[in-house]
Amino acid sequence: MRGTLPRQAYIAAIDQGTTSTRCIVFDQNGNIISVAQREHRQIYPKPGWVEHDAEEIWQAVRFVLAEAISMAQLETGRIVALGITNQRETTVLWDRRTGRPVAPAIVWQDTRTDSLLPGLAGEAELFTERTGLPPATYFSGPKIRWLLDQDSELRARAERGEILFGTMDSWLVWNLTGRHVTDVTNASRTMLMNLRTLQWDDELLAALDVPSAMLPEIRSSAEVYGRTSDGIPVAAALGDQQAALFGHVCFAPGEAKGTYGSGSFLLMNTGHDPVRSKHGLLTTVGYKIGQAPAVYALEGAIAVTGSLVQWLRDNLGLISTAAEVETLAMTVPDNGGCYFVPAFSGLFAPHWRSDARGVIAGLTAFVTKGHLARAVLEATAFQTREVVEAMNADSGLALTTLQADGGMTVDNLLMQTLADTLAVPVVRPMVAETTSLGAAYAAGLATGYWPDTDSLRANWHKAAEWHPAMDEGTRAREYRNWQRAVQRTLYWTES
Repeated sequence: MRGTLPRQAYIAAIDQGTTSTRCIVFDQNGNIISVAQREHRQIYPKPGWVEHDAEEIWQAVRFVLAEAISMAQLETGRIVALGITNQRETTVLWDRRTGRPVAPAIVWQDTRTDSLLPGLAGEAELFTERTGLPPATYFSGPKIRWLLDQDSELRARAERGEILFGTMDSWLVWNLTGRHVTDVTNASRTMLMNLRTLQWDDELLAALDVPSAMLPEIRSSAEVYGRTSDGIPVAAALGDQQAALFGHVCFAPGEAKGTYGSGSFLLMNTGHDPVRSKHGLLTTVGYKIGQAPAVYALEGAIAVTGSLVQWLRDNLGLISTAAEVETLAMTVPDNGGCYFVPAFSGLFAPHWRSDARGVIAGLTAFVTKGHLARAVLEATAFQTREVVEAMNADSGLALTTLQADGGMTVDNLLMQTLADTLAVPVVRPMVAETTSLGAAYAAGLATGYWPDTDSLRANWHKAAEWHPAMDEGTRAREYRNWQRAVQRTLYWTES
């Protein structure tokens, strides 16, 4: 297929995120040619409710796609494929005939479905065994159920196939091509797909009372789903964290990436068999390229990392910009015996303790704001180590390198602290937009723009690398003290 590509061909990637949508055009070397971005509204109708306007997001996608191509001064024919990566779990219902949403999109952060969870407790083992996910408000299945429970006529129409469901990838592919499909990575976040068959599971559908007629066809992450009105092949879809894994070229078991933003997500490639976690992680599909077997991953979510730096800035006023945390932390050689566990809303992976609340442990009169700043950065590293140890224990593999992306990776002290705490090298890639790059790579594989994953590895370049520089005795002592601090966060709330 490579011989049929036009001269100076390019790949476009749509990154449909929680707060904005971007389109990035890449060349064959993975370099960014142009970027267009547009934000969309965050709608909070009630406490705990978070909604998006799916039609507004679609219009944003149309805008950024046209804008990015225009900024690159390219004819449409030079874009040989389009890949999509998206906020996961966000749930859209729309009318098959009109193509219009029938309700606001319920965002992944929304907790309105918590009242449904007690009724699913008896099926918890079924869900965990089949899907790798525990029943939680996070995932799409309960969101579908909630929407249908509010309107009996809507449920009847869904059962007749008149109402369609999709995560954001499905909604965009429908609007771009008219096809009702999803990929395995997004489907694996619904609580409705069997991880081994990669198909919707009738027992799971029955447990959640979701009609099969409304569900999209599950396809691989890299294949041509259809074409846009301009003839561009839509050739990839991956959930955002899986796309980042792919963009980091983590193609071998044991390779892992960490995305460091307000919170952080770590994914480890575990190969062609799903590994059921016994240590508080999620099992998910990492990616599936065409007809090749699916590759699975373990995922650990950390609730508070970058947002702790923002808290230090906005709530305590110890810094005026997020970047200053590194400068402040560098004024001292260590944490002065101070440890910060940011369990502001409980602890996520691997603890999953909603009763926990944040603590600063080890305070003495010696501790300064510099020690606090260093403890803030170390909190991200210690939480990462907890997830990595769970991944190693579940998978039987050992992390050898952590590929890191996200806004926090500009902090060189944090990167060194991660390397010291994990006792493995930490690498920051040349192209920081790894989520979009992963979607572009998958679309390029599907259309022959890149021949194979080996060519993608050759295409990948690191911008910086940090190696462990801490002795083992210090590393063990600091981590032991962190674990003691974690214990002091537990049982804080009575509910």
